[in-house]
Amino acid sequence: MKRPHVICHMMSSVDGKILSANWKNQELTDTFAGYFEQYHETFTSQAWMCGRVTMERDFSGGVQPDLQPAPQPIAREAFIGDANATSFAVAVDAHGRLGWDANTTGGDHIVEVLTEQVSDDYLYYLQRQRISYLFAGAEEIDFNAALEQLAALFPIKTLMLEGGGHLNGSLLNAGLIDELSLLLLPIADGTLQSPTTFEVSDYLRKGPATRLYLSAVQQLDNDVVWLKYNFKAA
Repeated sequence: MKRPHVICHMMSSVDGKILSANWKNQELTDTFAGYFEQYHETFTSQAWMCGRVTMERDFSGGVQPDLQPAPQPIAREAFIGDANATSFAVAVDAHGRLGWDANTTGGDHIVEVLTEQVSDDYLYYLQRQRISYLFAGAEEIDFNAALEQLAALFPIKTLMLEGGGHLNGSLLNAGLIDELSLLLLPIADGTLQSPTTFEVSDYLRKGPATRLYLSAVQQLDNDVVWLKYNFKAA
């Protein structure tokens, strides 16, 4: 089956750290905050994907789901909350923990990627909110299945993968990334045990290191370097 073309778009310090809260310098944070969105907009895509922690921290506002008892058992099959949507925010939420105050974020319709262990009450909550969802695995996310369904159920041809590190690492490990867009910031972080661009979770069987092929280098303002790589040789 077909899947979307996946572009991993990230911003990191020179030592690969991606959590700006660790910089402890508001001036640096303010200076570089706009680069990520500015260069995201240079790509033509219909969807972007983040993990639960990133979504909760940066997009959902920490809203807690308003769970109510489901009136009947709910089948583990995809639900389309807005059949007319053309742009999408894809939240990988294996255990069904995210809460939302609308079915869009930043104008993009929310699609939750879940596992089958999520409760009926949570599914009923998403249905009431008119938030789309799909199932990709019994207990752990199968990203092949997730991407295939995103292409089949929604008009998604290109998807921007935008962290966190464990989400990026899972798709890297599964060989599902086609391009990397990396904004390298002139910052040396050095924080121990801090998230990096790619991290393969302990429960996954890690494959060999991935060879990348440089396609473009551009020096931007404020000493930022924009690196682009393909995951297959031209």
